[in-house]
Amino acid sequence: MTHGLGPVTPPDAQIRAAAQQRQAQLTKPGGALGRLEDLGNWVAACQGVCPPKQFERARVVVFAGDHGIAKHGVSAYPSEVTAQMVANFLGGGAAVNALAAVAGATVRVADISVDTDTDPQIGKHKVRRSSGAIDREDALSTEEVEAALAAGIAIADEEIDAGADLLIVGDMGIGNTTPATVLIATLTDTEPVAAVGRGTGVDDEGWARKVAAIRDAMRRARPAAKDPVELLRVAAGADFAAMAGFLAQAAARRTPVILDGVVVTAAALVAEDLAAGASAWWLAGHLSTEPAHTLALTRLRLEPLLKLNMRLGEGSGALTALPILRTAVAALAEMATFGEAGVSTAEPEADAVTDTAADSNADAVANAGGTVESSTAKPDLTK
Repeated sequence: MTHGLGPVTPPDAQIRAAAQQRQAQLTKPGGALGRLEDLGNWVAACQGVCPPKQFERARVVVFAGDHGIAKHGVSAYPSEVTAQMVANFLGGGAAVNALAAVAGATVRVADISVDTDTDPQIGKHKVRRSSGAIDREDALSTEEVEAALAAGIAIADEEIDAGADLLIVGDMGIGNTTPATVLIATLTDTEPVAAVGRGTGVDDEGWARKVAAIRDAMRRARPAAKDPVELLRVAAGADFAAMAGFLAQAAARRTPVILDGVVVTAAALVAEDLAAGASAWWLAGHLSTEPAHTLALTRLRLEPLLKLNMRLGEGSGALTALPILRTAVAALAEMATFGEAGVSTAEPEADAVTDTAADSNADAVANAGGTVESSTAKPDLTK
């Protein structure tokens, strides 16, 4: 256990059962909204209340950090782009800004290990300048990995204490798909050639260099594979450690998270090792074009919501999924029941949904369109 992290309590099963009962009473055939129904039930269970509340403060945190490996030909862009894009985020001109505005979210940028000075407002939790080139040296020192984990935990606490009711994790760092692939391939015991993608768009020669670098980094990482903190120290970087701490703490604080692409999901794999059960609080927003992303989602048993051939990062895929999650909440919370609308119901079938885990008042709540609250529901910090 690190920084107080440990096994995480899952979303409320009793409230999920109440949500399922309510779904059966809404003015639609059973299961007619497909996965939207599952998503709405998940949100209700996370919030500890049925029907669920619409998200009032969805918050994106983009973790920015450079990687020494980027100087060795594994990316189509130079390392200087990290700091330039951070400035673009702050100026409101990046994809994450545009997509957040549409999805009803706000954006925070955290400089964890950018290889230059950045705006002081985002450097409160900065650990160092760039992480080490992991094919030939450790990414971090022992003190630095602990500081990065603490930074991620602190950022999660700051956002949740400020009222965030849904979190999205984004990333920015030239070369960061290389350590992401190292983490995923190591933890899933996958050969580099089966896990390596094109990242920002490297050509064939760049891809070959990337495979070689990942193979060398995996050789260094394998002895640390069973120790999540040591794995982050040796083979990841400060931004990955901060994301892992953030994801684990969000789950511990009973706050749902939408995961983005391969970089964030690599950190999530480690976060699940740090805080067993944390993945129950996460939704996979999309499936990126990186082969390693599929490997990581399979290991986490998360089904991506979208498949749009996206590979940008920044939180862009998760933000694209957010309106769908909002739709699921609206359907469960705002639709009338058969009783309310005066609509005749179908004849009950033999395999109609029953769930003895539900409260004795779940049926009454579903019929009346009322609210069931969990005794462990998180206090409303959005008011």
